[in-house]
Amino acid sequence: MPDIKVLPVDLRNKIAAGEVVERPASVVKELIENAIDAKSTEINIEILYGGKRLIRVSDNGTGMDEEDARLCFERHATSKISSDADLFNITTMGFRGEALPSIASVAGIKLITGLKGADSGISVEISGGEIKEIKASPFSGTSVEVKDLFFNTPARKKFLKTNSTELFHIIDTVTKEALSHYEIGFRLLTENQETMIFPKASGLRERLMQVYGDEFVNGLIEVRNPPVSPLNLRGVKISAFVSDIGNFRNSKAHQFIFINKRPIKDASLSHAVYSAYEGILPKDKHPVFFLFLELDPRKIDFNVHPTKREVRFEDKESVYRFVNTGIRDAVKGDRAGHVKPFTESPSIQYGSANYEGIGEMPSHVSENLELPYKPLLPFVYLGDTFIAVSGRGGLSLIDHHAAHERILYEKFLKKINLDSHQMLFPRQVNLSHKEYRVILENKNLLNELGIEIDDFGHDALIIRSLPDALAEGDLRGILSDAASAIIEGDRPDRTLKEAIAARIACHKSVRGKEILNQSEVSQLLSDLENTEHPDQCPHGRPTRIFFSMDDLKRMFKRK
Repeated sequence: MPDIKVLPVDLRNKIAAGEVVERPASVVKELIENAIDAKSTEINIEILYGGKRLIRVSDNGTGMDEEDARLCFERHATSKISSDADLFNITTMGFRGEALPSIASVAGIKLITGLKGADSGISVEISGGEIKEIKASPFSGTSVEVKDLFFNTPARKKFLKTNSTELFHIIDTVTKEALSHYEIGFRLLTENQETMIFPKASGLRERLMQVYGDEFVNGLIEVRNPPVSPLNLRGVKISAFVSDIGNFRNSKAHQFIFINKRPIKDASLSHAVYSAYEGILPKDKHPVFFLFLELDPRKIDFNVHPTKREVRFEDKESVYRFVNTGIRDAVKGDRAGHVKPFTESPSIQYGSANYEGIGEMPSHVSENLELPYKPLLPFVYLGDTFIAVSGRGGLSLIDHHAAHERILYEKFLKKINLDSHQMLFPRQVNLSHKEYRVILENKNLLNELGIEIDDFGHDALIIRSLPDALAEGDLRGILSDAASAIIEGDRPDRTLKEAIAARIACHKSVRGKEILNQSEVSQLLSDLENTEHPDQCPHGRPTRIFFSMDDLKRMFKRK
């Protein structure tokens, strides 16, 4: 008897489902993309129990007749390709013909569909890959209902996360599809409650505002197509919204890449964006970017990954340069509008007002002036970030931003001298829906850090009290970073509360190019000395480096 056997159809389908259907969000993605390919202008998504109990996606697209409704559950049955040449000229969101049969093999599924404008339609009900019922059902467009996902594969079902976590993934999926298809209206209901609604938009900017709010979008630079495309990339187009030079984040939470309206991950294109900020982006900070590329489908291969998350470019280097140049030029233009003339930019500041023999020193002097030695000089700015302080038998170099982060971080955790007050005029902050839900579910944790929040509805929160240290901070950025810390979860070396405190401490800590005076530096050094871990910021960077007199003598070869 041979050892090699042909697997039965139901087992083959379940194996295929493992490639396509990872979790409820995978089902939502496949069904939405089918609806998009059906030329829908309105797509409704309904979710129960994080998609484990029910996923229903309905659209007003072209619909199917009875024959197609039966065939769509056959493996590799598709209307979107007909020859191998079509694999290298993909113009639709789906093309493999795997989604519906894969889903049907691990869930109960009910399809109701009818040709647009037709009086009659059909209902097909399947469970575990077997057809249970086919009957006439008046309908225009398509509705696919998926129940009890993984009911017949308990080993996979047990790996699903909590309803809340699975819902976050679904919200991510719907958000990505909505961002890349602004011409389609999207509506998401969870537990029979309206969760997200994005009416048809006139363009990318309007859709971004629907998802993230005006304040968020106003902190982005719009990148338009450069006048000339590379010769070998004729027809390539770029539309992007990226961080302006004062809008960097502590996490990569708002970074999206779309190729021909497909959300993908590509390390090379991400690097092209980061490289565009070379010399501008602070260490451990991240730009926000929404990158939309349109390429000739013959110059890109989507048939690399079962869920089409990865792509292969015919000329990766040219695409990289095209993206990098377009964003770099836009950032350069934004930077030119922000930067002051060189003569106004401080380079070295003396930390004392009066010196014997030289009268009152100016607060700023240019870099090319000699630095006269004076024994009473308490500190000197080196550039605009570091402070050199003499004392304790040596020289200390202080990174004032990192030092302030450490001070605020410990204040947040201990609520010592935090001085959280009710705001005279409470602030409204709009977030993405995922961030909004995360913050609401953890508002008690934020309250422990001195931030009091109430729900205002429709992805908006009301900030009622804040620590004084955050009073002038970027509230949307603060809450967005807090949400990112919560989503990423606990680390072995840090509690969730500590992770949030580390993120938000960075928002109001002293920034580069903010010059402190004598009393402010003295207070900073005193506060730093009183922290439990004065030598490192919450992210692990050094706050200060000390050179003893012996160290200095060795450096000058005097010892």
